[in-house]
Amino acid sequence: MAFSIFRAHQAILQWRPCTLSTFGRTIHTFREVQPLRTFRKELRGSQKTVGFVPTMGALHEGHMSLVRQAAAENTDVFVSIYVNPTQFGVNEDLDSYPKTWQEDMDKLQTLNKELESDIGAGRITAVFAPTTKVMYPTLPPSSEISGSGSFVTVTPLGSLLEGASRPVFFRGVATVCMKLFNIVMPERVYFGQKDVQQTVVIRRMVKDFHLDTEVKIGPTEREADGLALSSRNVYLGARRREVGVVLSRTLKAAEKKYLQGKRLRADILWPANEVSTSKMMEQDDLPPSKRARIEVDYISLADPDTMEEVDVVDPSKGAILSGAIKMLPLEEPQEGEDCGLGGGVVPVRLIDNIILQPID
Repeated sequence: MAFSIFRAHQAILQWRPCTLSTFGRTIHTFREVQPLRTFRKELRGSQKTVGFVPTMGALHEGHMSLVRQAAAENTDVFVSIYVNPTQFGVNEDLDSYPKTWQEDMDKLQTLNKELESDIGAGRITAVFAPTTKVMYPTLPPSSEISGSGSFVTVTPLGSLLEGASRPVFFRGVATVCMKLFNIVMPERVYFGQKDVQQTVVIRRMVKDFHLDTEVKIGPTEREADGLALSSRNVYLGARRREVGVVLSRTLKAAEKKYLQGKRLRADILWPANEVSTSKMMEQDDLPPSKRARIEVDYISLADPDTMEEVDVVDPSKGAILSGAIKMLPLEEPQEGEDCGLGGGVVPVRLIDNIILQPID
């Protein structure tokens, strides 16, 4: 994918915002910074508050729940739709990330109509959908570890877990969020718990740089069987979808031990390792035409503030259980099989977590 994600719209969408009418309020779509800032200043002058939901598009119910939360706590909701290249490594799936602009806008308009019936709720009034030239105006964005550019780094927090597996990921996340927060100037920003390490990184960045915004975290939205909602789930298909739920079950097995009173790392994590290992062996024993192979990247038991691994959980603080697995490409897709978007050839990384709450 080229670094501009909306080429098809550039001929008609210049600096002037386009507008999409809902029943009671208009959604303004902005591509440039200055018109958005002008609009934002008008809201501030009217004593209105902005809740901001940053996204990379491919919106699902997890995103919608954050928008609803923002609407309940602010007069106006801004949503960004921007696939940020600097959080993808050189060999990662930037080109294959789903782009669903029209579907996303339809969902936001539908949600705004729903909000019309909620007396006292705010509305979605702005969508910020910049090009990469707008977001990175000086140099082309770099995904190289040693690449040139203006970046925000949060270490060592951003180098652990997801950061260890994806070295430029949190550098890219922190950088784009710093840019977006500076552009939108929201009273509150909204993130989902599914990306738990990201929420810790963002909280740390906001605190360390004295950013004038409040970070709000919404609960992970799940399918009925426990699979955490993710924009990447569209790539799974039926076979990998069925196996992918092992991650949430792995974490649930560990949580159960904590709730039973276990505090030692080994006592909490051994059932999680058993669940994941058993599923990997089960799939390895199946013929290629039937199996969905997985690789476990990590299963973590970490301090809730630093994301560093703990040997013993402090019950007054609790801990974060998290994990990441990779669903490998299907080996022998069958005719007529639901292989998901991309035909089953795209590896899919799944992450999930459970907060082990403090116990008095």
